[in-house]
Order: sequence, then structure tokens, then C-alpha cells
Amino acid sequence: MHPDLPAAYGTPESPGPELLTTDEMYRADAFAVEQGIAGRTLMETAGTALANAICDRWSPRASVILCGPGNNGGDGFVAARLLAERGWPVTLYLLGKRDALTGDAALAAADWQGDVLPLAETAMDGAALVVDALFGAGLTRPLDGIPAALAERSYDADAVIVSVDVPSGVDGNTGAILGTAFAADLTVTFHRAKPGHYLLPGRTACGELAVADIGIPDRSIEVVNPSAFHNSPELWGDAYPRLEDAGHKYGRGHALVVSGPATKTGAARLAARGALRGGAGLVTVASPEDALAENAAHLTAIMLAEFDGAPGLTAILEDRRKNAALIGPGAGVSSFTRARTLAVLRSGAAVVLDADALTAFEADQKILFDAITAPTVLTPHDGEFARLFPDLAEIDGGKPARARAAATRSKAVMVLKGADTVIAAPDGRIAINDNAPPTLATAGAGDVLGGFILAQLAQGVPAFEAACIGVWLHGEAATRFGPGLIAEDLPDMLPEVLEELEAYLP
Repeated sequence: MHPDLPAAYGTPESPGPELLTTDEMYRADAFAVEQGIAGRTLMETAGTALANAICDRWSPRASVILCGPGNNGGDGFVAARLLAERGWPVTLYLLGKRDALTGDAALAAADWQGDVLPLAETAMDGAALVVDALFGAGLTRPLDGIPAALAERSYDADAVIVSVDVPSGVDGNTGAILGTAFAADLTVTFHRAKPGHYLLPGRTACGELAVADIGIPDRSIEVVNPSAFHNSPELWGDAYPRLEDAGHKYGRGHALVVSGPATKTGAARLAARGALRGGAGLVTVASPEDALAENAAHLTAIMLAEFDGAPGLTAILEDRRKNAALIGPGAGVSSFTRARTLAVLRSGAAVVLDADALTAFEADQKILFDAITAPTVLTPHDGEFARLFPDLAEIDGGKPARARAAATRSKAVMVLKGADTVIAAPDGRIAINDNAPPTLATAGAGDVLGGFILAQLAQGVPAFEAACIGVWLHGEAATRFGPGLIAEDLPDMLPEVLEELEAYLP
């Protein structure tokens, strides 16, 4: 890897992009035990990784270890012993009775030679570092009592807060905050990250995330066969379209962006510029007659074609070289948009549907979904999603469950946008994106995203990977630009991002 690349590209030591739910992590642990690795060994290795992560970042200081009654608490006992052996002043508190501990946690507690104090609301008093080893990713009920009180105190604590697995109170599968949760400066998890580490609001509680190898064989991933992934170059690098020395523009696809009417054309041009910068060999804006002059005044490398209603779009797309199309930005919510969207879907081209092309089918979702036969990507924000999938807006399982269900129903790849965008495929795969800065909350940013995804489809990338690439590039470009971002800046940041990406990919 290029030594100067930012952390977003990963490191050679990074774990794979797979994200394990709590059940999948239990199965990975069980697989390790089946392979002859004792559970006590896994706990000792986890506690060692926790202690090492602390010592790598901070010097010895007054430390408090808050241990729960399960394996998370066992990890805390191991870390407490090791920190004490390294000269750290350690005080340990336990939720529950020491003699009630069982299994590997009881063995870890037996190795701790210091006092074990009952958990109290004053446990954090005077501490410079607090280890939250109370509850792990599998917690399903809200924190209450003393753990809840300590979690509330963590937000204003002067101490450094380190959480084990996830901050206690965060649902490891959905990122939901169960009543309240610890606010960690560092979260140390094991083997693979969990979806809740990247989903909001749990992500904000995690602080820095460190994923430690504790000796669970990587072959466990094949056994568990997870369907959730962290959206990163490691996930889709093999699908990323490389330039060829003997290549030409016609080999990189011809993308079509459908413009709205006069005075509503800017969104389509933003998307078209995103598609051209994103790698499409050719890009054409299809414009109604009343918007031709307006579009022509702003376009140079992007071509322009007039169309008249749905039949006009059908005629343009009869040229099979136009192999990917985007409709929705600035289109208007009308019967005209519905007809034009269906014409695009019938063309056989790969399709991105955004904004008005989604809302126009609010009352007739089935007509839209029945028309989806070619590779198609839908890019709703939460409001558009609720209009198109009203019965899925509040289903159990959080954002991943909503996106999965919608992708299955629509037979399209779902890009459920937000600061924690979830990309879902009809086959159940999801990718969670975490590189989108708050500066992307600006007019037109979603239109550019549609263009970035369109560019990948035009180059022949499968729909799920095309969506993942587009979403990641969008966040990375915004991060590079920084404060003051407007949508027009995003395509112009891509050359720098793409140059570094190509230096990273093998």
C-alpha cells in the first residue's frame, strides 16, 4: 500500500470487510473452539489485546475496570490483571457476585489477585481511565440502575473511557442506543467489527474503533458466511473498473441522464458531471425541448440530446451503446415522470432511480417494481423511502433490515442514504458506509452521488458493487474537500481520490 494514503483505505493489518452480527460472532467463537482453541485462551488473548491497546495510547494512570457478569467482564478481569502487572494502579468493580461468575469469566476472575468491589455509582470517582467491560454487543434491553447511571456520567467524565466489544448500551446489530450508553474514546472489539460499530447512533458512542485479532481462524468467515460488510475498497476492489492501455471511451460506457424541464435542469447536470468524472466514457443529457438552451449553455464535454416525452426517451435508448441511465433529479413528481421512468426501465439499460422518479410512484409502488428487470439502483433518503415503502419504515432490525426488505421487494439495489448509508442487494448482502462527513448535507449532493453510481454501471460494474463504489467515492471526495463544500465541488475532487485509490488497489 502507498505509505501516504489516508486511513480510509485501510492498512495491511486490517481485518476483512465482513461485519459479524452477535449471532455470527458466537458461531465464529464456537468454530474456534471446535478447532481446538480453548475459550479461556480466546478470553486471555482478548484481554491482552485490550490491555495492549490501552498501553499503546496512554501512560499509566489511575484506572477503574467495570466488569459485567458475562464474558465481557472476563475480558475486563484479564486486562485488569495485565495492567496491574505493568504498574498501572487498578481498581476493579463487578456487577453481581464474584461467586456467581461461570465458565471462562470465572477462570479469569480467579487469576485476579486484587480486590473486587461491588459496582457503585461512585465507581468512576477519581479515575483517569475507565474500562467499560459491562455488556457486549448482544445486549437487548435498555441499561438501568447503576450501569445506566455510570453510562450517563461517562458523557461528562474527565476520564478516558475504553469500551470492550461495544460501548455498553449499544445494540451491536443495529447501532441503536438502548436507553443510554457509554460514550467511549476507544472501543476494542475482536475478530471482526459489528454492524453497530458503523450504524448511527451507536457509531458516535464508539470513539476510535480498534479490531483485534484474537486467534479465531479466518476460515470461520467461510463457515459463518456473513452478509454484512463495511463499505471500503477491500470489499469491492476486484470489481473496480481499471483503465487499459489500449482502451477507448466507447469501452467505458455511455451514460444518459434525463433532465427536468426548464428552470429545473441543474440537478441533472450535476449528476451528468458526476458520471463523467466518475469514469463513464461518454455522457449525454436527454433534455426536453423547453430546456435545451438552458442545458446547452452549461454543457461542454457532456453531450445533449432532445427528447419529447416517454416515446422520445425510448427512441434515444434504442441505441444500445447508451447502456446506463439516470432519471429523477429535477424531474418533477408527475404522470410525465412516471411514464418516462417506465420507458427508461423498459430499455434494458442499467438504471439509477433517484428523487422524483421514486416519489412519483408513491401510490403505485407495484407498477414500479414490476418494471425493474435490468440492473437497477434506487437511492432514496429516509423521507423518500417512507413514501415508497411505508410498511417498512419502522420494522424491527433497524436500517439494515429496512434496506434489505426493500431491496428484496423491489428487486433493485437499495441505497438508503444518510450519514450511515446502507447499500442492500436483493440477495441479502448489505454494506454500511461510514465515510460521509456532515458537509454532504448540501443541495445537489445526492444528484452527484447518482452520477457517481451511474458511471460505475456504465463501465459494466455489477449493481451492488457500483452502488458501493459510488457511495464510497462520494464520501471520500467530500472528506477531502472539507468545510465549505457545495455539490459542484464533488466531481472535481475525484481525480485526487481516484489517483490514490488506484495506488492502493493491486
